[in-house]
Amino acid sequence: MADVRGSASTVKSAMRTLDILEFLVAQQHPMAANDIAAALAIPVSSLSYLLGTLVERGYLERRGRLYAAGPGLERLQAKKAEPSLAERFAPLVRMLRVQLNESASFFVRKGQMVEALATEVGEHALRYSIEVGRQAPLHALASGKALLATYTPEELDDYFACAALEPLTPHTITSDERLRAEIEEVRRTGFAHAYEEYALGIASVGRAVSFNGQVAGALSVAIPLPRWSEEMDRKAMALLKRAAAMLEP
Repeated sequence: MADVRGSASTVKSAMRTLDILEFLVAQQHPMAANDIAAALAIPVSSLSYLLGTLVERGYLERRGRLYAAGPGLERLQAKKAEPSLAERFAPLVRMLRVQLNESASFFVRKGQMVEALATEVGEHALRYSIEVGRQAPLHALASGKALLATYTPEELDDYFACAALEPLTPHTITSDERLRAEIEEVRRTGFAHAYEEYALGIASVGRAVSFNGQVAGALSVAIPLPRWSEEMDRKAMALLKRAAAMLEP
């Protein structure tokens, strides 16, 4: 009889190996083993063995306590291409989803809208999902408010001069004054929230993220109200902060 457990373990190891390579290539800067383990939800004991093997084969290189893509990867590609934003942020979205078991997304600005570039859905029966490519108004999503907080005063004035703050639910903010006040709070704390403002029964928290010194977009987590709590909010904010920090050396 075939050893089903051995087979499953082999497949899991192969998937984890590919996850490690894809993650480090996308981030393009050395990272500590603990950060890799947290991002990919791999036990440190298993990760140490995989990292050691990849370093030995030249696919990764070790720099002190940090790991980076190694020269051996050149053997696996016909040409070296710059990862897309979706490829770069997908592992961070996955980290948020795995750690919280809630829906997580990465949004980019599209005029007066945000667009979902990468998204993963939690495994609860009651969950929220937004498809890749879906666009929504900046003022109604936590990710949108997080991006508005990165605007210069002139850009923000232009936004309010042109934007129609339409009510998508009874809780959507439609007042310029109230939205400006929330934006100032986001600038102070680094986090944006939306409570049933885009979809009834859903609360979300978001944070703008930068790459190479430029605002790239915003990461967010959406949680149904029955599971929303101050403790969950704190946990989500801590993970968002950690994910944002992973993008820069």
